Amino acid sequence: MISAIFIGSVDFSHAALSHLINISDLKFVGVITRASSTFNSDFKSLELLAKQHSIACQLNENNCQVAMAKFIRELQPDVVFCLGWSFILKPEVLEIPRLGVIGYHPTKLPKNRGRHPIIWTLALGLEETASTFFEMDKYADSGNIISQIIVPVNSDDDAGSLYDKLTTTALSQLTEITSKLNHGSLLSVPQAPNNASSWRKRSKLDGQIDWRMPARSIFNLIRALSRPYPGAHCIVDGSEIKIWKSKVISESSIDIEPGKVLHVENGHITVKCGVDAIVLLRHEFFSLPGQGDYI
Repeated sequence: MISAIFIGSVDFSHAALSHLINISDLKFVGVITRASSTFNSDFKSLELLAKQHSIACQLNENNCQVAMAKFIRELQPDVVFCLGWSFILKPEVLEIPRLGVIGYHPTKLPKNRGRHPIIWTLALGLEETASTFFEMDKYADSGNIISQIIVPVNSDDDAGSLYDKLTTTALSQLTEITSKLNHGSLLSVPQAPNNASSWRKRSKLDGQIDWRMPARSIFNLIRALSRPYPGAHCIVDGSEIKIWKSKVISESSIDIEPGKVLHVENGHITVKCGVDAIVLLRHEFFSLPGQGDYI
């Protein structure tokens, strides 16, 4: 039986650990998580799950790798799963488990390493991504790939549905990975550095709607930032208004300025964009604008 430690602090982490705990080939001897987060909108502590299964738990709020290394070294796991931890691990942590540290990134590595992969995938309108497990090294998302499955992105997917798709795919991969670990048959393939690319960290400004953008780009931004993420927004009279769902409609008028409200019906607001128009289906306007208003 393989002994393991799990590191993570988001919804995906909780789903993965809940799944792995029920695999007979594994015995979890420790969990490293956080009690709170100021930046993970999908944050979920693993403390209660660890307690429910009588697993030793370290709350590592500030990514203190000295404390992390000490905890792991004392428990001497065969392998560490680091799934949903927004920090790079240092060599003094990575070198402890004899079978290494397994990480996860929801893109087609070596393409699109880096931050906010689900958001970027949708915001850029990509038609597919991937669920990828890899051997962690001291760089971000650059280790040898041990499992990668392509995941299609449908036009009606938003952040929540794509998050769920990737989670379902990843849990199936974890079952296979742990079986291969137990039988000593897990193989890895180096990433091709010449094919690598990285996405930058996003800021709040990246989530602000500019009505001069094409309607399709605004639609992609809105679905990319839907729950569990913090939502795209527009600024109206100095106030931030969240937009959660939309649809694109054809609008060929060339003499209407972007940002002008074309229709308001049943709480749905149709706004002219740089190209075409967009209908705001789910939003947080306290007072609806009127036809002809600018937002």
